[in-house]
Amino acid sequence: MAFLAGGLIGAGLALLYAPVSGKEARVKINDVMEDMKKRSESWTTDMKKKVESFMEEEKAIIKAAYDAGRDAMEKEKAKYAKTE
Repeated sequence: MAFLAGGLIGAGLALLYAPVSGKEARVKINDVMEDMKKRSESWTTDMKKKVESFMEEEKAIIKAAYDAGRDAMEKEKAKYAKTE
């Protein structure tokens, strides 16, 4: 986010100090803003997909660990029941 904000500020300042008319500068600034908006939306979508993928992997790992623990507990219960 800081990178995007820095890029946006830098692009805006470059356009403001460029030797163009006010109307041209506004058009260029608007174009830069639209481009940055599209890039940030793309970045956000990519990050959301990565986080969702990570969460699904973590859920699978936690479920496997839970199932293994439950199976171990059942085996120990069965051993204990046989010794009584």
